[in-house]
Amino acid sequence: MPPDDHGVLLGGDGLARPPWASSDPLLREYYDHEWGMPVRDEQGLYERICLEGFQAGLSWATILRKRPAFRTAFAGFNPDAVAQFTEADVERLLQDAGIVRNRLKIRAAVTNAHATLSLRQDGGLVDFVWQFQPESTPRPRTHADIPTQSAESIALSKALRKRGFAFVGPTTMFALMEAIGMVDTHLLGSHRRGSSGIWPHAR
Repeated sequence: MPPDDHGVLLGGDGLARPPWASSDPLLREYYDHEWGMPVRDEQGLYERICLEGFQAGLSWATILRKRPAFRTAFAGFNPDAVAQFTEADVERLLQDAGIVRNRLKIRAAVTNAHATLSLRQDGGLVDFVWQFQPESTPRPRTHADIPTQSAESIALSKALRKRGFAFVGPTTMFALMEAIGMVDTHLLGSHRRGSSGIWPHAR
């Protein structure tokens, strides 16, 4: 069945979702229960930043399928633990077929752990990231209406880079903002529109 005029597909359960979340059961589960919901804990936010960085150039489905292996490889994305990783750990992870074996991205995860710890002196990662929440959110009817970056994602990218983070470009940071509910880019026709509670009038 092709998408309707609002860019969504009606599933067998009667719920409307965008095409990317309609066919793959793993993506559908992620869309229905996790994507776009607020993440306000340091470990969870650090994990999302790292995974968005690993996703660059790849599909999110690939990252999602590898997430259990990522969590094992990176000590549950505990930044205190990952900050202790050495170059030997980087070499070890490069042999781990369960994750994305990219040296720069693996090193970035370690770098970002150090940066996360440093931010604790200034209120912490969560407050630092969430200060870039915009005053309004997009209202996309179709996938083509969804921006790939924003003034806030550009500012967030610059600010994180200044604090020592890596693989946090503006497009990657906009994807992060979508994933953690800082913006609501659920299509207007989706059953998940407005579900984060952050944008109560977004429907």
